[in-house]
Amino acid sequence: MTEPSGGSDKAKRPVAVPVIGLVALTAIGITVLLGGLDERPDSPPPQLKPGDSLDQGQFETQFVESKLTVERAKSPFTDDKRFVDVVFKVTNKTDETISVGSLPYDKSRGYSFGGSLLKMDPPIKSKYGPRMFVDSKGVESVQLHPAVPATVIARFELEGAARPPEQVTFDVGVYEKAENPLTGESLWLLPTEGGFLGKAETKEVAAKVTLPVKPEGA
Repeated sequence: MTEPSGGSDKAKRPVAVPVIGLVALTAIGITVLLGGLDERPDSPPPQLKPGDSLDQGQFETQFVESKLTVERAKSPFTDDKRFVDVVFKVTNKTDETISVGSLPYDKSRGYSFGGSLLKMDPPIKSKYGPRMFVDSKGVESVQLHPAVPATVIARFELEGAARPPEQVTFDVGVYEKAENPLTGESLWLLPTEGGFLGKAETKEVAAKVTLPVKPEGA
């Protein structure tokens, strides 16, 4: 018995469907790999100004001001020193006294409160890098006591005749508490992003703060 004339068409249809399905699945796979069908660019971090505060998880921080500070020469054989001082009011929210830490500089990522100031723009380069300390009525220390608001100064020395910038902007991170699964110890960590598909790992920016640099005595 001969096959009906339409039989050859029916035999081809099952072959066409998998091809279409394969194309669709491939397209969906690529879309998922790139981040999803509804992915939109991340919104920029909030912009903060002098006097604003930020809950940084491990710390509560107020961004007070930035100013030019001049340390007068103590003898005719030495020169005045000029600094850009960035002033914060920092409260340690943990139950332990901790170090104020250090700022990222050169190959160092910094740590503690200082490490949360991820990037400064424009950068101020100096021979020994920036310094961070707690100022208590003119007495310097490096300790942040629990629940005690402390005046913290990040100090950047201006070399030679370098002019201070009109303003400085910091990318600021927020610490999150995580538990080490091996020891059960809790740690405060700055979340990161990237680190896959050839993208370098970077700390997440929770906010940007811009502080005009006030002249000396202002």
